[in-house]
Amino acid sequence: MCSSNSNTRQWLFLSWLLAGGTPAFAQTDEIQVYDGELAAPGQFTLTLHNNFTPKGRREADFPGGVIAAHSLSGVPEFAYGVTGWFEAGAYLPVYTRTADGHFLFDSAKLRALFAVPHAAERKWFYGVNFELSYNTPHWETSRYSAEMRPIFGVHLGRMTLIVNPILDWSFDGLSNLDFSPAVRAAYTVNERWTFSLEHYADYGPVRHLQASGDLAQTAFAVVDYSHGGGGVEFGIGHGLNRAGDDLVIKLMLNHDLSSGSP
Repeated sequence: MCSSNSNTRQWLFLSWLLAGGTPAFAQTDEIQVYDGELAAPGQFTLTLHNNFTPKGRREADFPGGVIAAHSLSGVPEFAYGVTGWFEAGAYLPVYTRTADGHFLFDSAKLRALFAVPHAAERKWFYGVNFELSYNTPHWETSRYSAEMRPIFGVHLGRMTLIVNPILDWSFDGLSNLDFSPAVRAAYTVNERWTFSLEHYADYGPVRHLQASGDLAQTAFAVVDYSHGGGGVEFGIGHGLNRAGDDLVIKLMLNHDLSSGSP
């Protein structure tokens, strides 16, 4: 009986994650839900983020901004394990290849990730990631911006549920903090393969959250393949209303630069 009640609670929690928040999606360099895993102390890793929009919005989010349709955005992300609970990282350069073939420099970012050690081995895990960005005018309306990304997750057997209640800030007053949560429900087949559903949202400033009907909605189906020297993550996203992009493809390639393995 207890097992049945536990399973019911798990599926209710999963349903809340996938349906409770209204996902949104905008042009970005990083489509990812953070899971709290850290590079080991002294380990140096590289992740290549690549996002392509074969079918998307043909108007920019703001005057002079990047048009999503047929654009490719990406960034190399370098990370270094400082301690068992702290990882430092840098994104450089964030770039876009526009539909007409022009390459644009978009941004550069620094980040600091703090998390409970060995998150993958714990039932409950948590952490927080901080980012500071320098932006060009076509990428964001603010020259400088910051992000705080709390990480809360639970392992339920082969199932993993993660919430990132993200707060974005453009240094224009704390009342203008933007709330953009992301969630992930993942099923691990074995040590190499994981399948997931991801959900992204942007509710606007916390002082005046937007109605769900005014937001773009996008969901991603994702597959992860891991090996000793790194891994691959591939996902296909679909906008659920006219405010989102009809088709977005993401590809993340991760490699441990310290291992020397291919």
